[in-house]
Amino acid sequence: MANEHGLAKVPYHLAIIMDGNGRWARRRGLPRLAGHRAGTENIRPVLEACVEYGVKILTIWAFSTENWGRPKKEVRGLLRILGDTIDRQLPELHANGVRLRHTGRLDRLPHRLQGKIRDAIALTKNNERITLNVAFDYGGRAEILQAVRRIIEDGIAPEQVDEALFRRYLYTADLPDPDLIIRTSGEFRTSNFMIWQAAYAEYYITPTYWPDFGKEELYQALLDYSQRERRFGLVEAQD
Repeated sequence: MANEHGLAKVPYHLAIIMDGNGRWARRRGLPRLAGHRAGTENIRPVLEACVEYGVKILTIWAFSTENWGRPKKEVRGLLRILGDTIDRQLPELHANGVRLRHTGRLDRLPHRLQGKIRDAIALTKNNERITLNVAFDYGGRAEILQAVRRIIEDGIAPEQVDEALFRRYLYTADLPDPDLIIRTSGEFRTSNFMIWQAAYAEYYITPTYWPDFGKEELYQALLDYSQRERRFGLVEAQD
């Protein structure tokens, strides 16, 4: 049965690979950082639309482990944008019941920024309206490697390692796997995003650059998802 928005089902956990900020800026004759700022400003309306449509967890990929290889000026700008965004939006996000969460490494970020992220997580930890999970300095291969290292460090015998145990060592140990992953900008690749968690996720690819990805296109992605049959490798019994 469809809900009030005509959606037969809604992903509990939606993840977005926010791609295309730089190309969005280049088409407008703007520096790349202008595209990143525009992309950051687009997070809030998409988050609000997710609340309206019934999504409970929104994961956004804001900075990958490979992004450290970008020009230093761009990296510094991205770190500054994250810090400024926390300063400006945290009070209202908290007032609106948003729980903030981080996925990835914190230790490579500037100490002041690490403190802002930890404070934001602590402030909003009891909020329940929606979880905004920010993947920053995140990469799927790095996540799996650190999980393996920690399992070895904990002295766990090989025969004890199964999927349930391995999951507990991932950054997302307390989250369900994403049901739907949206990638903007038309690229047909996962780019090292949630390699383990996305094993049975549905994908939706749009050519729209992230700064232009709005409520209506989010709805179209959710509508497409609601019409899919998820089998998780299984099929119905045959007569």
